[in-house]
Amino acid sequence: MMNYLTPEDLYGLEAYAKLRGDFRAKVMAHKRDRKIHVGTYATLYFEDRLTIQYQIQEMLRIERIFEPEGIADELAAYNPLIPDGSNWKATFMMEYPDAQERRAELGKLIGIEDRVWVQVIGQEKAFAIADEDLERADETKTSSVHFLRFELTPEMIAALKAGADLAVGIDHSHYRQAVSVNEATRTALMRDLD
Repeated sequence: MMNYLTPEDLYGLEAYAKLRGDFRAKVMAHKRDRKIHVGTYATLYFEDRLTIQYQIQEMLRIERIFEPEGIADELAAYNPLIPDGSNWKATFMMEYPDAQERRAELGKLIGIEDRVWVQVIGQEKAFAIADEDLERADETKTSSVHFLRFELTPEMIAALKAGADLAVGIDHSHYRQAVSVNEATRTALMRDLD
């Protein structure tokens, strides 16, 4: 896949150490328009090539990975989170500051990861395809972090390009929320589509 990162796209540990501050500031500014709060506790962080490069660079730095095999492993783990032109990929987080409340709520939210949707206004909802890499829930609770993919039809993409509005929501029996996506975020997400 041509959008995937390769070892040549990454900075070595020494080079990254020198430019990390500026690179981090650039990525944080970029991420601002790629985050959508859905109600009080749910947040979607839409990933792209730059956000994933940052994740990989940080993992290489933290783990002190510099050997080709280790770098290849990180690329293999993170590259699937880069959108491929007909979809959006997002990190979905249920964020409860209090640990006891979080544990109780996650027990009520089993299956929420499959009930997250995006909707191009005038089109059907596109529900998330969740956790394709590994299962993050069990029979007693869901995880507070999930990885989601939203597949968009050619008609949805055409409608977006023609100016249709975008909404995001969750249809779960214990968490129902929907929000309209602001223009800055809509524009940022449009860049992920061919």
